[in-house]
Amino acid sequence: METLVFASNNAHKLEEIRNILGQQFHIKSLSDIGCHADIPETGNTFQENALQKAQYVKEHYGLDCFADDSGLEVEALGWEPGIYSARYAQMHGRIVTDENKDDMNMDVLMERLEAQHPQLGQIAGARILSPARFRTTIALLYHGSVHYFDGIVPGSIIDQKRGTTGFGYDPIFVPEGYTQTFAQLGSDVKNGISHRARAVAQLAQFLST
Repeated sequence: METLVFASNNAHKLEEIRNILGQQFHIKSLSDIGCHADIPETGNTFQENALQKAQYVKEHYGLDCFADDSGLEVEALGWEPGIYSARYAQMHGRIVTDENKDDMNMDVLMERLEAQHPQLGQIAGARILSPARFRTTIALLYHGSVHYFDGIVPGSIIDQKRGTTGFGYDPIFVPEGYTQTFAQLGSDVKNGISHRARAVAQLAQFLST
């Protein structure tokens, strides 16, 4: 079984990636290779940030690697928060801890959307605040070449947090074609339809050819 480094120590992301690729590849995290650095993400796009992380691993450890950058893009907010999804509340002056980060990010997002008094209908009794999409870009450094894979899942932001699984903005995002949030659908369903799943499926197809 071939080994690849996934440039992350995010337990949620690693679980998703291993559930999708685990039958084909041995996926190592940054900590598995002894990398505990806070790898900078100073790019202006998901693609730039993903490549920056993958290049760091290749340059410092000499290992083939892939990295992702992911985020939520909300139409009514000019496609914010985008690359700033993980630190959105902090950018808006909130005091954020590891424990409250997800809730604070969702609260700020919903407050900013509520200020626009949206009238966009309902999904399963929850008001729709805006169309949105989750996006993942994967940068793969493999056998001396760079490859990119993009995954997008469209959906809607609702005005209530629903569900207990997932992470990030999952409790307020309803994917297109469903009436439940990512956090309600559970990991098995989400891993089959998510933005990361779609990007990883392209990655897996590439690696298997």
